[in-house]
Amino acid sequence: MASSSSSSSGTASPCGACRFLRRKCTHDCIFAPYFGSEQGPAKFAAIHKVFGASNVSKLLLQIPPHDRPEAVATIAYEAQARIQDPVYGCVAHIFTLQQQVAFLQAQLMEAKAHLAQNAVTSHNNIENIFESAQIMMNMQENTKQKGVFFPSLS
Repeated sequence: MASSSSSSSGTASPCGACRFLRRKCTHDCIFAPYFGSEQGPAKFAAIHKVFGASNVSKLLLQIPPHDRPEAVATIAYEAQARIQDPVYGCVAHIFTLQQQVAFLQAQLMEAKAHLAQNAVTSHNNIENIFESAQIMMNMQENTKQKGVFFPSLS
């Protein structure tokens, strides 16, 4: 079976990892489920460059099969991030996102404070209008009693 050239997906072409490594893809290839024959070589190239095929193979063998797809996605993301930023990798992206969150939280607090101030101002304005209306009504009552006519407020 080791001489079989088909991958675990049942096709005659090797998986993307084996194609990149220029080796025969066996039926039990650890990479076959995660690196297709079309986009797989490009995806695997970054992983191989940063971590090495042997290290990734050993790592995947230690992970339960149901967790491997997520592990491969994470490894691929970190490999791409390491190629773009060899020192910080994906930590640089995390740091940028944390800065954005802090900035947006500050903006949100500012907006909430502004809304609260507007609510207080609006409430005070309504109270002032109500008090003015009360004063006008009292004046109208007092003047009616004295016989002076004012037009109604309504």
